[in-house]
Amino acid sequence: MKKIPFLPMRFDRAKARAQRFRGWGESMHKFFPGMEFDLEQAGMPFDAREWLGLGFFAGGVYFLLLFAAAFSITLGLGLPPQAAGGLAFAVGMGVGGMVFMYFSLTPRLHTKKKVREIEKNLPYAMNHILIQIRSGVTLFAALVSIGWSNYGQLSLEFRKAVNEINTGKSEISALEQLARDNPSLFFRRIMWQMVNALKAGSDIGVVLKAIVENITSEQLVAIKKYGSQLNPMALFYMMLVVIFPTLGIVFLLILFSFIGGATFGLEPVLGAILGFLVFVQVMFIGMVKNKRPGGL
Repeated sequence: MKKIPFLPMRFDRAKARAQRFRGWGESMHKFFPGMEFDLEQAGMPFDAREWLGLGFFAGGVYFLLLFAAAFSITLGLGLPPQAAGGLAFAVGMGVGGMVFMYFSLTPRLHTKKKVREIEKNLPYAMNHILIQIRSGVTLFAALVSIGWSNYGQLSLEFRKAVNEINTGKSEISALEQLARDNPSLFFRRIMWQMVNALKAGSDIGVVLKAIVENITSEQLVAIKKYGSQLNPMALFYMMLVVIFPTLGIVFLLILFSFIGGATFGLEPVLGAILGFLVFVQVMFIGMVKNKRPGGL
C-alpha cells in the first residue's frame, strides 16, 4: 500500500515519522478494539498502533496547517487576536479530527470495497470453474485458470491458493486458509462447501453445480429486494428534490413580490437551494450505489 488519501507527505517519510506517535496509537487503541482485525481483513500491512499513530500524525499536520492559515486570514479580516485564535483552533481541530476519523474508518472501507469486488465476480468465476471441471480439467488447473483470469480481486484471492498449493500444501488446506482469511461471508461459505466436498470425496462437479444454482437464486432474491428498496427511495427523492423545492421557490417568489427583494436578496436564497439540491443528488446516488447487490 503506497498511496493513502489525506497523507500530507510521501508514504515512506510519513510512515517513518509516525513511529514517534506509536505511544499515542497505543493510547487510542482501546477506543478501537477491532482495528487489528479490520486491518487484517483489509490486507493492509500495519498493526493497529502503527496505523492509529499514522492517523494521529496526519491529523496533527492538518491541524497545524489549518490553524496557521485560518489564524492569518481571520487576523487579516480585522478580528481580535483572541477571537481569531479561538476560531482558527476550532477550524484546525475540526479538520484534524475529521482526518483522524477517516484513518480510523479506512480499513473498514477497504474491507467493504474488497468484499464488493469479490462478490461482483463470484458467480462468473464459479461458472468458469464448473465448465472447466465438466470438461475434464483438474480442480488445480481450474484454480490456476481463475487466478490468472480477469476477475479482479477474486483472481488475486485464488492466486494466493494456487501459490500455497505450489509450495506443497494440499488443495484442501489451501482452500481452508483462503476461506479463513477472506472477509466475504458469501465467498467463505462457498469455499467451505468445496472443502467439505473434497474431504468427503464427493463429485466436485455436482457440488459446484449446486453452488452455481444457489448463487443464481440468491442473486434473484437480492435483485427483488433491491427493487423493493428503490421504490421508497425514489419517492423520498421526488419529494425532497422535486416537490418541496418547487413549492418552496413558488412560495418565495410570491413572498418576495410582497416584501421586495432589495432588503434580503433572492439570489443567495436560490443559490442555497441549488447547493442543497446538488448535495441531495450526490447523497442519493451514493445511497443507490451502496444498496446495489454485489453481483450486479
